[in-house]
Amino acid sequence: MDPEDLLPRKVDSPLTQLARQDLDPLSVEELRERIEALEAEILRVKNKLDGSLTFRAQADTLFRKG
Repeated sequence: MDPEDLLPRKVDSPLTQLARQDLDPLSVEELRERIEALEAEILRVKNKLDGSLTFRAQADTLFRKG
């Protein structure tokens, strides 16, 4: 028996859980709210990505000058 077998299995990521959620019980309004929330989250992630890329580019520029 491997030591890893004694450890609990890793839980699916929140994104995997979200994708597996059954949408059938949700009303039209709940589905619209879900879309709005997901669109807001996409915007938040894109903004974080843009900030990270900008920071990385600035750091690369700074260290290349030396």
